[in-house]
Amino acid sequence: MAFARVHLDESKCVTSGQCVLTAPEVFDQRETDGVGVVLTDSPAPELRDKVQEAAAGCPAAAIRLLHQPPDRWPAAD
Repeated sequence: MAFARVHLDESKCVTSGQCVLTAPEVFDQRETDGVGVVLTDSPAPELRDKVQEAAAGCPAAAIRLLHQPPDRWPAAD
């Protein structure tokens, strides 16, 4: 099942940068503290494999791929 949205819990991020290395079109890091940020929470279909790889490789499990409808998404950070 394809995911509907990417969510990164900034409070869990350990600033490893693995998400940025894996999917730089979707993730970045803040210059001030290195915490990961989502550049686009609904990436293009051709980027979804990279995003799934980034989520699986996150050492802090800070990235969630949400499958529920938009009205059930958590508030954006």
